[in-house]
Amino acid sequence: MRDQPKAADLLEWYDRHARKMPWRVGPADRKAGIVPDPYRIWMSEIMLQQTTVAAVKEYFLRFTTRWPTVTDLANARDEDVMGEWAGLGYYARARNLLKCARTVTQDMDGVFPDTEEGLRSLPGIGPYTAAAVASIAFDRQATVLDGNVERVMARIYDCHTPLPAAKPELTDYAAGLTPSQRPGDYAQAVMDLGATICTPKNPACGICPWRSACRARVEGTAAELPKKTPKKPKPIRFGTVYIARRVDGAYLLERRPEKGLLGGMLGWPGSDWTEGAVAEHPQPIRAEWKDLPTEARHTFTHFHLRLTVKTSLVPMDRTPKQGEFVELAEFRPSDLPTVFRKAFNLTKDG
Repeated sequence: MRDQPKAADLLEWYDRHARKMPWRVGPADRKAGIVPDPYRIWMSEIMLQQTTVAAVKEYFLRFTTRWPTVTDLANARDEDVMGEWAGLGYYARARNLLKCARTVTQDMDGVFPDTEEGLRSLPGIGPYTAAAVASIAFDRQATVLDGNVERVMARIYDCHTPLPAAKPELTDYAAGLTPSQRPGDYAQAVMDLGATICTPKNPACGICPWRSACRARVEGTAAELPKKTPKKPKPIRFGTVYIARRVDGAYLLERRPEKGLLGGMLGWPGSDWTEGAVAEHPQPIRAEWKDLPTEARHTFTHFHLRLTVKTSLVPMDRTPKQGEFVELAEFRPSDLPTVFRKAFNLTKDG
């Protein structure tokens, strides 16, 4: 009879090899009675959505230093939070971060719900995040399924159903392995296994704690799993941005609408982003515009973007039709989303 994967084997491995992260309470600390802070676990999980651990660490430390509690974050100014988030991408997460912090503070006395159901009632928390926070912060027996766990389950059970259709099957496998004892440590252990051992390419099967139970290793199919339905090519959209600098150094910026891509973020005035020819767009201020020789290019989840960048130096007496001037002393390029920062950086080369 083939060996079966056991949570105890994975937990024993995790006790020795757990990754150190600023939001994590490690196995030794848990055994010493230290419990995770739900606020920090929630914050990390929101930041980690569609982003790597390496990219998140600096942002997490900056956020939790500036706003150490959920109440501190709830009382923050929107523009301060959006500015700190700039560069991390997927800006709807930042807006939902604030909404959730304010809901927890105003409606729940600053205390996060400790169940999946309660957590899912909060803004910006879906099934995965609810399961992760319930498990890691409150030791609930919740089934956590991120990309790393999907890969581990597909290989352990030699599942050849392509993603995303395989999700229900992989969820069932993951649920069957989730233990009632130390479920929070187990959730982090299986994610660590996928991140460090059961990697997308060249998995280190020889040192895997589940190697004897892995069906894909026996069948020689690990490298091709999980299978994925081919993605459609991303379309290319085009647009124009106007970077106007006043003679005193101030820059013309606008805050984007709350709803939509990059909602609530500071940016350069410009056209809509469309496939095909760029529609005519009223200039944000009367000026003589110069086209930079290089486009600003950026890739979003669903499309590639190519922006024509127009620049101008304008006198003090010009009134903008769109946006408003931000004094040079108050302008931080780091507050801009990456795509607008790329456009700004081109002005230094053009």
